[in-house]
Amino acid sequence: FNLVDLAGSEKWGLNETLEKGHISEMTNINTSLHVLGRCITALTDPEATHIPFRDSKLTRILMDALGGNSRTCIIATLSPSEQYVE
Repeated sequence: FNLVDLAGSEKWGLNETLEKGHISEMTNINTSLHVLGRCITALTDPEATHIPFRDSKLTRILMDALGGNSRTCIIATLSPSEQYVE
């Protein structure tokens, strides 16, 4: 039984001054979420020949939950506020 809390997509403005460590952390979060999306897309495509589980630490950890013999439930908490719409 695994519970995973995924951080939201991180953004920063061009005028923001951020420390190098914070930029690296946000980049890793965005990369992991992007790879997770690619894995889910590949798993739902009947013609896909490769699932990119090894492209991030997150997808390696979730590999059995996503592509193995298990049941997975994804719960998304979303805000209906217009300020979060892109």
